[in-house]
Amino acid sequence: MITVNAQFTLMNAPATRLPLPVLLYMISIVLPVRFMAGPLQMTTLRLYMLTLLVPFALYLIRTRGFRPNLTDLSLVLFVLWVAVAMSLNTPAQAFEHTSITALELLGGYLLARICITTPQQFYALIKTLTLLVLLCMPLALFETITGSPPLIELIRAIPGITSVEVVDIAPRLGLERVQAVFAHPIHFGLFCSTAVSLFFIGQSQRLGLVTRLTALACISVTAFLALSSGAFLSVLIQLFLIAWGIAFTSVRRKWLILLAVCSVAYAYVDLVSNRSPIRVFLSYATFSAHNAYWRSLIFEWGMVNVWNNPVFGLGLSDWVRPHFMYSGSMDNFWLANAVRYGFPGFVLLATAWIMGLVRMARSATRYHHLKTAWMFCMIGLTFTLATVHVWTAMYSFVFFLFGAGQWLAVSENKDPVSKSRLTYTRPFAAGFSRETEPA
Repeated sequence: MITVNAQFTLMNAPATRLPLPVLLYMISIVLPVRFMAGPLQMTTLRLYMLTLLVPFALYLIRTRGFRPNLTDLSLVLFVLWVAVAMSLNTPAQAFEHTSITALELLGGYLLARICITTPQQFYALIKTLTLLVLLCMPLALFETITGSPPLIELIRAIPGITSVEVVDIAPRLGLERVQAVFAHPIHFGLFCSTAVSLFFIGQSQRLGLVTRLTALACISVTAFLALSSGAFLSVLIQLFLIAWGIAFTSVRRKWLILLAVCSVAYAYVDLVSNRSPIRVFLSYATFSAHNAYWRSLIFEWGMVNVWNNPVFGLGLSDWVRPHFMYSGSMDNFWLANAVRYGFPGFVLLATAWIMGLVRMARSATRYHHLKTAWMFCMIGLTFTLATVHVWTAMYSFVFFLFGAGQWLAVSENKDPVSKSRLTYTRPFAAGFSRETEPA
């Protein structure tokens, strides 16, 4: 049995390597094993986060230098509000649901906040994520042709354990949709999409352009095989931001200009269209007109439920919708949280997310390429989560990545590597040229 002191040693692993708790977390994300623990359905991820719960709490209590920020506090308050809303709406499921939310959301976020604190650890995380995506590529190619996810079916054949359900979804573009190791193809596509900017920009000071372009192509193709317009939207947004950065390398205020262009476009659509800009966005972020219409209905009736239950939401109760909307799924992560936990729950979650992005945008870090990579990844996720919903492993992973970049917002980002040995340039200088730096 690992002692508490040993756990602290693992969390404070050498600043140049990926801490073991993070490596085990990444493995648990892509290992879709499920089993029953009494009446509870457990996963490798939930079991692993449960073992870290007490060490996390003791570590935070004993670490004087750890100062919670507004993002940390908002996420903790969000989980507490989940407990309140669930207790009032669906009390029989309140304890289980709140516990799972705490393990997956707070567990993933705090693991990253505690263990990813140096640029070298962040580099190691990028390498690990990219490697996992590339390892999934052969599985994805096999599944898109045969319709059979080999790893999931192998695990389901082992006595005593099971795995995620093999989804039965109609092919698109003549190809089977790939779920690989996740509960849904959307989650697989979203997982792959997170490596786009993190690798291409994050490794711009270490790897050459040809290497990064080759990896970028493999990542994008693998993400596309999920055949999810919502998930691939994240890829397209990140590629657009990368292209904009390259095209306007010498322009000092290029991101303010882009923000102004987007604001003008939003106002123009609002004036000339008989639909709201949000509905227009949802209609184009799909593979088909049917999906566009369906997502518009989900948004319309989701907001009806929010306004009818503005404070405590519905919990896990079924939401009100027309009889022909036979599916109860809600393909909008932000909207789903507002429906379940009311406006207070949504505000707490949105505050945590927005403040994390704002703190990063305003930070003056020496590692500008890592900051840019993380920001592009989070911007892609922000828009994609308005068109898809995430749960279990992907739910946790989204907030793990969110927490993994928080160290960059700390002024000067102190680390054991001497400043004099590192030279960082802005990632868009000289067309993402490579600069030499020590390993």
